[in-house]
Amino acid sequence: MDRRSFLKSTSLVASGLALNSFIKQSVANTSTVQLPDAKHPLLLNFNENSLGMSEKAKQAIIAALPNSFRYPDDARAQLVTNIGSLYSLSDKHVSVGNGSSETIQATVAMLVNKARKRGVKIQLVTPDPTFNYAELYSLPLGVQITKVPLKADLSFDLVKMEQIANDFDGLSMIYLCNPNNPTAMITPHSQLDSWMSKVTDDQFFIVDEAYAEFVEDPNFISAIELVKKGQKNLIVTRTFSKIFALAGLRVGYGIAIPEVIAAVDEFLSIDNTNTAGAVAALASLNDKPFITHSLKSNNLSRKIVETALNEIGLEYAPSQANFIFHKVNGDVKTYKQRMADANVMVGREFPPAVGWNRLTLGTPEEMAQFVIVLKQFHQKGWV
Repeated sequence: MDRRSFLKSTSLVASGLALNSFIKQSVANTSTVQLPDAKHPLLLNFNENSLGMSEKAKQAIIAALPNSFRYPDDARAQLVTNIGSLYSLSDKHVSVGNGSSETIQATVAMLVNKARKRGVKIQLVTPDPTFNYAELYSLPLGVQITKVPLKADLSFDLVKMEQIANDFDGLSMIYLCNPNNPTAMITPHSQLDSWMSKVTDDQFFIVDEAYAEFVEDPNFISAIELVKKGQKNLIVTRTFSKIFALAGLRVGYGIAIPEVIAAVDEFLSIDNTNTAGAVAALASLNDKPFITHSLKSNNLSRKIVETALNEIGLEYAPSQANFIFHKVNGDVKTYKQRMADANVMVGREFPPAVGWNRLTLGTPEEMAQFVIVLKQFHQKGWV
């Protein structure tokens, strides 16, 4: 399959046509697929969306440039309104951040301040491994960090996490990434609801749903539904970095009841949204065809990789995000370096999940290239 035919087929599949036949073709006919080189490496290590932002987002940025000497207040206010409308909530339910990471940081700072005012200790209860920004933002503030290893099946040990929070004499922040990073696995709502629905002043949930737009498993229900019911000890963070492909523009947000949003906003940077990011996010929200295209492209890329992993017998976690967590036979650091030598950048190891590697899902063309390299490694006995 030549490069032009591959791209044409990718476009057709993204439109919902010939999915199964395309997977077989892309995996079987890898001998003619162009391999990565030093000038064109595969960047599959940071969970970015290789499709790039939508054309409407690009045009919105270009159109906004002449007025970029103005402050972005109007665009930011409109973005807050549109995000609220997306979830049938008011503006006061929305906090916009410089990436969802700023919202997490501000929430941690808000809760630390709350604990100090109450004169109580504070801890962060977090799965391990998971996205570690809540931990990083907690460390310099003197927060006690309590990590709970994932269970053997890589799921959250919610029973142990809840017990630790219940036994703590003070305020517990509970960080939950759903789908989790680095495993790409969801935690079903049925497992979360029994704990999260218990409203208490001593426990506060930070639910990171950075990859929620990729999820198709019906067992996943966004924690935003709890916000709609008035849950007081919860904030849900989301981002435009993933399915919308705006990682470099740094736009994220939090959803919570107005009282929580007002408290979090006190710890945010003033004027934390730039004009380009705001208008690109606005355009992306309205570009439904791009969202559909991005999801279908990611699903195809996942199937290409899963087919190859099944062929060579490498275990992987069930992914509901834009990356796959898979086993590596041998030392992961060595595997990562060998991949880099082959101009393929893959994720690092995430202890205590030793022996696993996180692979970002790029475009279907990129994943066909990755599969060739992976199979070469397998033939050499490296994976």
